[in-house]
Amino acid sequence: MTPRFTLAVGTVHETLTAQDGVISRRQLVAAGARHHDLERLLRRRELRRIHRGVFADHTGPLTQRQREWVAVLAAWPAALAGESALPSPAPGRVHIAIERGRRVRVPEWVDVSCRSQLSEQVQWQRSPPRQRVEHAVLDVVASHCRGGDVAAAFAVLAQVIQSRHTTVERILDALGKRQRMTGRRLIAAMLADVRDGVCSVLERGYRDLERAHGLPRARRQHASEATGRRTHQDVAYAEYGLVVELDGYVFHSSSVSRDHDAARDLAELAAAGTATARLTFGLVFRTPCRTATWVAEVLRRGGWKGSLRKCPHCR
Repeated sequence: MTPRFTLAVGTVHETLTAQDGVISRRQLVAAGARHHDLERLLRRRELRRIHRGVFADHTGPLTQRQREWVAVLAAWPAALAGESALPSPAPGRVHIAIERGRRVRVPEWVDVSCRSQLSEQVQWQRSPPRQRVEHAVLDVVASHCRGGDVAAAFAVLAQVIQSRHTTVERILDALGKRQRMTGRRLIAAMLADVRDGVCSVLERGYRDLERAHGLPRARRQHASEATGRRTHQDVAYAEYGLVVELDGYVFHSSSVSRDHDAARDLAELAAAGTATARLTFGLVFRTPCRTATWVAEVLRRGGWKGSLRKCPHCR
């Protein structure tokens, strides 16, 4: 007589615990479940069908973590990717990656992307499995670059590096392994800025803003000794009493750095009556026309007689 195949309840319980109360049909079958076992669990509401082949052990709303498990198990083998694989992802849609060439059915709130050599980018031991932070951040940054939003791209890099879940070197290493990459040179330049503590990408962006709107030509890296020590101003409109500092360095967020910057600004104002405007990536790349208008107004009060020129993007 063929022995009856019985459900290993302990194994199912362990899987549900490890996966935040979510389990797949594949895992139930591996634990010995037969069709009538599954129907009984559903009838007793010990399990609830969330998607084809994926179940939860309760009838209430799913948490974000459970939604992530549902997404991964529905497309298995799959892993959280992009925004969903970054530290502290925002709730909402779940982004996953699968191997290129596959077709899967997933819930409507799941976004699927295909990857070549997916296994090399994924940490399968994570719970749920997820793309390595370096590759996830490159995908998100590349998406912003495709949309022309350099400020958003830099903001993502800054947040991920500040979280200390990865480093500039590891992201650069991952970038070097990508055969195709949107905005490769721009991303490499931004990473170099972060690593070296300079703002070359932001400096180029401000120079383009200045030229496009007909602002007067400023002096770059102008030496000053207002603080008693020799420092250099990013952009100096000396004859109009304005200094523009380009704040693109990721780690200028500590209280010591902010105090240092504030002291420089106050010293310039005290020594020469020179005001300091600090511009970020968002002001230069996201709202350049508005920023140029404000800078022009400050320059006019300092005696500039020129006219602000409209660029093709000005309203």
